[in-house]
Amino acid sequence: MISRENILRPIKEEMNEFEVRFRKSMQSDVSLLEKINHYIIKKKGKQVRPMFVFLSAKMLGKQTEKSYDAAILIELLHTATLVHDDVVDDANERRGAFSVNALWKNKIAVLVGDFMLSKILTLSLEKNNSELLEIIARSVKDMSEGELLQIEKARLLDINEEIYYQVIKKKTASLIASCCEIGAASVGAENQRKVMREFGEFVGLAFQIKDDVFDYGNSPEIGKPTGADIREQKLTLPIIYVLNNSPKDIRRELISIIKNHHQNNKKIKRAIEIVVKYGGIEYANEKMHFFANKALSLIADFPKSDAKNALESLVKYTIVREK
Repeated sequence: MISRENILRPIKEEMNEFEVRFRKSMQSDVSLLEKINHYIIKKKGKQVRPMFVFLSAKMLGKQTEKSYDAAILIELLHTATLVHDDVVDDANERRGAFSVNALWKNKIAVLVGDFMLSKILTLSLEKNNSELLEIIARSVKDMSEGELLQIEKARLLDINEEIYYQVIKKKTASLIASCCEIGAASVGAENQRKVMREFGEFVGLAFQIKDDVFDYGNSPEIGKPTGADIREQKLTLPIIYVLNNSPKDIRRELISIIKNHHQNNKKIKRAIEIVVKYGGIEYANEKMHFFANKALSLIADFPKSDAKNALESLVKYTIVREK
C-alpha cells in the first residue's frame, strides 16, 4: 500500500520546515490579503509538488537553502495558477470547499494570484536565484500557452490525441517537470537537470490523465464534480479515444452532447455512459501507466537511496490516488 506518510518519511523534516517558510512567504500587511491567504493555506492540498522538489534534490545531492527556496517558488506558482484557473473556469469549488473567487469574487481572486506571482519575482531577486526563476518563468509560459491552446481547440471541437498531449504537456506536465528540474538545480546537479525535467514531464502526463479519468467517477472526495470536463467542452483522452473508435452514430451522439447539451445533466450522464462503454477509461488508464513507467525507467539506474525509493513511490501514488 502506497501512502503519503511513507513517501514523506525521507523528507519529513524538510516538509515541516517548508510549511513554516511558505506561510511566511505569503504574509502581507493588507488584512484582506492575509485573510484570504490564511483561507488558502488552511485548505492546502497534498503538497505533491514540493515533495517532488525535495525528493529530487535529496536523491541527487545534499539539500541546501536553495532547495527550500525552490519548493516555495513552485508552491507559490502552483497556488497562483489554481486561483487563476478557478476564475478562468468560473469554478465555485476547489478541493471540496469554496474557491477564492466564489467567496471574494473574480477581481479579488485575480489580484491574489497576481500577488503570489509577484512574490516569486521578489523572493527570487532577494535571494539572487535567477537560475531558479528561469525555470519558473518557463513553466508560466508553458502553462499559459497550454490553457490557451485548450480553449482554442475546445471552441472548434478540434483536438486529436497528439494535440491533447501537447496541451497537457504544457498545462500540467510543465509544472511537475519544473519541480524535478528545480530540485536538481538547487543541489547543483547540473548534469541531471535535463533527465529530471523529462522524468517530471512523463509523471505530469500520467498525473493529468488520472485527473481526466476522475471526471467519470462517482467519488464525492474528488475535487471537482463528475462531468465537469464535458460541461466545459474539454476533449480529454477518454473522449478523444471514443470519438476515434466508436460507431458513427455513437460518435455523432457524443459530439452533439458536447456541442449542444453540455449543461444538461441527463445528457452529461449519457455521455459518461458512452465513454465508459466504448473503452475510453480503459484506454486512458493504459496510457497513464505507460507514461508513469517511462518516468520510472529514467531514474532506474540512479543509486539506491531512501529518497529514490520515495520518489518512485510518489510516481506510483499519482496514478493510484483516489482524488
